[in-house]
Amino acid sequence: MRISFEELHLTLSKCLMLRDFSDPRARQCAYVFAENNLVGVESHGLNRFPRFLEWIDRGWVVPGAAPECITSHGSMEQWDGHLGPGPLNAQQCMARAMVLSETSGMGCVALRNTNHWMRAGTYAWQAASAGYLGICFTNTEPNLPPWGSAVPKLGNNPIALSVPRENGQHVLFDGALSQFSYGALERAARRRETLPVPGGFSTSGRLTSDPTEILQSQRALPIGNWKGAGLSLFLDLFATILSSGQSTYDLGQQTSEYGVSQVFLAFSHALIDADAQRAIERTLADLHSAHATADGLPVTYPGERLSQRRTENLKHGVPIDPMIWRQVLNTLT
Repeated sequence: MRISFEELHLTLSKCLMLRDFSDPRARQCAYVFAENNLVGVESHGLNRFPRFLEWIDRGWVVPGAAPECITSHGSMEQWDGHLGPGPLNAQQCMARAMVLSETSGMGCVALRNTNHWMRAGTYAWQAASAGYLGICFTNTEPNLPPWGSAVPKLGNNPIALSVPRENGQHVLFDGALSQFSYGALERAARRRETLPVPGGFSTSGRLTSDPTEILQSQRALPIGNWKGAGLSLFLDLFATILSSGQSTYDLGQQTSEYGVSQVFLAFSHALIDADAQRAIERTLADLHSAHATADGLPVTYPGERLSQRRTENLKHGVPIDPMIWRQVLNTLT
């Protein structure tokens, strides 16, 4: 099922306004969800929206709350999100990191007491679109076992990095530290699809490509096995220390995932001069020259397909899950 981007955005905005979002904040927040579908990441777009409404209803997301700077250490600031909407808090903090970078070349905003930001790449792309190198990461509730264990103690702690390009088709890495995000696992399970590679363990402890089995066991596979598990721990520690916020351990003591800690880094756009742009384009051209494997798919850089999907879906309509769309429409009646 496909609908226009405008219809998707407007409908989600109306849902948020019914839950005490002001018109501008509703439109800004709804845009993040709609755009995620637009670029093909529906697991963190419409598919996640009913859960977001539930978080609002439970008081875990406060519609009118805004982030506040608590302490400043030169080019680094600590902010409190006051449980405001994660996408709005994240956009404001990345924007602030860009401002800070203009003074010293690099800006860092560490945010505590915030909420799920949906797709990490949204905020790294925000930096790239303004001409900055961007990095952001978040911790999560425990949903990933440390290597050698069957007990979830780590978060899959998504991280995104971006490099701007003059043509707007930026380089973007956006990934959780599990082989597949839980949103992607839920989408595959709903569609009764098999994962292309093993993504976790079954309840009996065997590697599996069945998303339903992984969701039942809560034993997602860390990217790079023990390396991904180690990186997850460090991202959690950095987010916790820099923000003076909650750790993955703290989040695991709650009834749900709210009050997470996040970090936003921006590097001055002055660094992306003509020499840097030429280096970026040489690197990407060399990457594209690599011979494709037997499946015949061309080699692409991270983020390249997002731009392609955006163009296609603006033309033909945004793909949505009919069942979830009906669920959202029912909240308006």
